[in-house]
Amino acid sequence: MGWLIPRLLGALLSVLLAGTLGRVIGGMLHWPVAGALAGAMVGAFAYSLIDALRGQRFMEWLRSQDGNPAPRDAGFWGEVGYRVERSMRALERQVINERIRLEQFLSAIEASPNGVMLLDENDQIVWCNSVGADHFGLDPQRDRMQAITNLVRAPIFVAYMQAGVFDEAVSFPGPGARGTVSVLVKAYGDGMKLILSQDITERERNDSMRRGFVANVSHEIRTPLTVLSGFIETMSSLQLTEVERRRVIELMAQQAQRMQLLVGDLLTLAQLEGSPRPGSDRWVSVRQLLMQVHASAEALSAGRHTLVFGSLSTADNANDSIAGADQELHSAIANLVNNAIRYTPAGGSVHVLWSIHSDGVGELEVRDTGIGIAKEHLPRLTERFYRVDGSRSRDTGGTGLGLSIVKHVAQRHGGELEISSEPGQGSSFKLLFPAARVRSAAKSTDLAEGDASAPALVENSHVDIT
Repeated sequence: MGWLIPRLLGALLSVLLAGTLGRVIGGMLHWPVAGALAGAMVGAFAYSLIDALRGQRFMEWLRSQDGNPAPRDAGFWGEVGYRVERSMRALERQVINERIRLEQFLSAIEASPNGVMLLDENDQIVWCNSVGADHFGLDPQRDRMQAITNLVRAPIFVAYMQAGVFDEAVSFPGPGARGTVSVLVKAYGDGMKLILSQDITERERNDSMRRGFVANVSHEIRTPLTVLSGFIETMSSLQLTEVERRRVIELMAQQAQRMQLLVGDLLTLAQLEGSPRPGSDRWVSVRQLLMQVHASAEALSAGRHTLVFGSLSTADNANDSIAGADQELHSAIANLVNNAIRYTPAGGSVHVLWSIHSDGVGELEVRDTGIGIAKEHLPRLTERFYRVDGSRSRDTGGTGLGLSIVKHVAQRHGGELEISSEPGQGSSFKLLFPAARVRSAAKSTDLAEGDASAPALVENSHVDIT
C-alpha cells in the first residue's frame, strides 16, 4: 500500500492546483466558480493523461521482450516496472539454472553404459541417449516422435510392449544380430514410459562359457572316476593273479594321477583369474627357469627325444631376467615344453630358445618336430578343454588346460602367446614379454669362438644360456 497514498495525494494536488488556477482566471472573467470547475477538470485530465502515458510506456516494455530495463518512472508505474523487472530477471535466472541442471542430467544419462529412452503416452520416442539408440538401431534425432514399435520390429519386443506387463525384463537379438539386448520398461507420469536397455552379449557369452566349463570339468573327472570304480569292482569281485592285480593297480594309479593333474590345473587357473597381476619389481632368472623346466622335461621324455635348451641372442644373456611371478612363469614354460614332448614322436627334438629383440622384447620359443596342428585349430587352442584330437590328448596325459594357463600367464605379465604350426612340420609356441619386464645382463666380454667349455646350445644333460 506504499504506492496508494502518494498516488491519491498527487491526483488531489493536481486537481487543487488546476482548480485554484482556474478560479483565478475565472475571477478575472467574473466566473470564478466555473473557472474553478474547469481548472479542476483540466488538472484531473492532465494527471490522467500523464499516468496513461506512463502505463503505455510500461506496456510497450512488457511487449517488447528485448531485454532492455523497465522505464524508470517515478511513482506507481516506476515501482510496478521495477518489481516486474526484478521478478522477470529472477525467473530468467531460475530457467537458466533449470536448463543447466537438465543438461547436466541428460549428460549424465548420456554417459551411462546403459540405454535410456523416454516414451510419451502414445509410445512415441521423446528422448533417447546414444547407447539406447545403438541398442535399438535408431537415430536419436531423426527418430524422435516416432512410435517405438514401428522402428523396433523384434517380435519379442513388440509383444512385450503390446502386453503392457512390465514386471520382468525381456531379451531379444539386437539390430543386425550383433548381440543380445535386455530391456526393462517402467511406467511413470500420465501414461509415459521409461525404457532401460542393456547389452548382455558378453554376460551371456560368459554364462555359456561357464556352463561349458562346468560340463567339461564334470566330464573330465567322471571318466577317470568311472575307470577307478570299474577297477575297484573288478578287484573286489574277481580273483586276480598277481600280474593282473599289479596291472589293475598301475592303471588305477594312472587315473588317480590324471585327476590330480586336472584338479591342479583347475586350481592354477582359479588362482590366475582371482589374484592381482604380478608386480614388476621382482626379477626371475631365465637361466634358473630353464634349468628347472629342463629337469622335468628329461624325466618326461625318458631319453626318447633330443632336448635342446639355448639362446638366439648374440650377447651373453645367461643372467637375463623377467619381472614377474616365478611360479607362474615356470608353469607356463613347463606346459609348453611338456606339450611339445607329448606330441613329438620318439626320436624327434624339442628346442627351447630364449632371445631378446632389438626393441627389448623378450622371446621364449618352444619349437618341436612333432605331429603339427591344422590351421583351423590354431585360434581355439587356448580355449579350456579344447582338443584337436581328444582321444590322443587323453592318451598323452594332457588335461586340456595347459595352453589356457599359458595364455593367462602371458597376459598377466603384459605379454602374448604366438602359435604357428603345420601338420607334419612341427609347432612353434612363442611367449613374448614386453621390454619393461625384461632385463638384459650381457657380459662385458664375448665368449671365444669355438670354446667348447661354453656352448651356446646344450642337449639333454644340462642347461646353459649363453
